Amino acid sequence: MKFGMVMAAAGVFAASLSFAGEAPKADLAKGQQTMQQVCVACHGADGNSAAPANPSLAGQQPEYIVKQLTEFKKGVRKNPIMMGMATPLSDADMVNVAAYLGSQKAKLQEGTKPDLQALGKKIFMAGNPATGVPACAACHGPKGSGMPAQFPRLAGQHAEYIQAQMLAFKKEERANDPNSMMRQIAAKMNEKEIEAVSHYVVGLR
Repeated sequence: MKFGMVMAAAGVFAASLSFAGEAPKADLAKGQQTMQQVCVACHGADGNSAAPANPSLAGQQPEYIVKQLTEFKKGVRKNPIMMGMATPLSDADMVNVAAYLGSQKAKLQEGTKPDLQALGKKIFMAGNPATGVPACAACHGPKGSGMPAQFPRLAGQHAEYIQAQMLAFKKEERANDPNSMMRQIAAKMNEKEIEAVSHYVVGLR
């Protein structure tokens, strides 16, 4: 994927985050309250999930969280549990909880599966030119910190969760990526490459 295509998709991604009219101003206290009432069981009180199946959201880009919640609520991103959780949330609720999560500190984790680290690093930093896979770092940053309003933070995320999402993109079971970007990339990766990248990003910081 050429750089221009990446930036064009980023623009679509950013534009899709805006609300009609002026976006609600974030209230961290209300965001924490929503977190405790709605999200804590799966994502932890501070957004650091203990279960590999549930993503850690502490330190995540708030705009990305708002986008995902909005698309769960609309049914654009399919997940019965999250669709049920997001449906009662107002735009302000989403902005508040996203801001609260973004303000929390992500817990550092060590990389797992040492035998896959070299391959994971190679793909994350340089991609695979032979198959047209771009470097993950081009969008998510060399430290996996993401890019505000465009691309999510991956550093410290559960490897199992990232792997599951990548496979969902590959199989087109998840389709809320702007311009089909992640589906196109995942389709060019084999399952070993997906597993390697997923386990490499855990240790980024």
